[in-house]
Amino acid sequence: MDALTLLLNRSSQPRLKEPAPSGEALENIMQAALRAPDHACLTPWRFVVCQGKGLDKLGSLFEQSAIENDKSQKEIDRAPQLPLRAPMVIVAIAQYKEHEKVPRVEQIASASCGVMAMQMAAVAQGFNGMWRTGSYAQCPIVKDGLGMAEEDELVGFLYLGTPAFEPASKPERDTSAYFEHWNS
Repeated sequence: MDALTLLLNRSSQPRLKEPAPSGEALENIMQAALRAPDHACLTPWRFVVCQGKGLDKLGSLFEQSAIENDKSQKEIDRAPQLPLRAPMVIVAIAQYKEHEKVPRVEQIASASCGVMAMQMAAVAQGFNGMWRTGSYAQCPIVKDGLGMAEEDELVGFLYLGTPAFEPASKPERDTSAYFEHWNS
């Protein structure tokens, strides 16, 4: 798959099954993240790859969060099952590093580019994924459980696996609704 076809047809896949990327495919995905734009070479990221019992551990963090945040019993019961929607979840964390020329927002953007790069690398190799956030990405209990510092940002959970079906094609958007041209 050429790069332009990949980018122009990008679509998240919410239904994922085994197998998850492994071996060289997983290494390619991880290397793609490390090629994200990175002003001053700060490498302001940390990624946690959850599989098998790691998915259960992440689910336990979600459950603890749901309990301590007084969620409904239905949400508490559902919380530990959320990571099991895919055979792999990569937690993407922006690790802020103070720098006079690289603001926090740029470092978060860098980590976010890493997530996009990982998903595109997965698709290029026959896998797919879904980038999710939600209340657990903002929860101090989850952040603490992941060993994050207060100034760090959890930019998302990248669910990865083999597509369970071909996603529906997305409609083409009119670029004039989102871009303006300053030509003179």
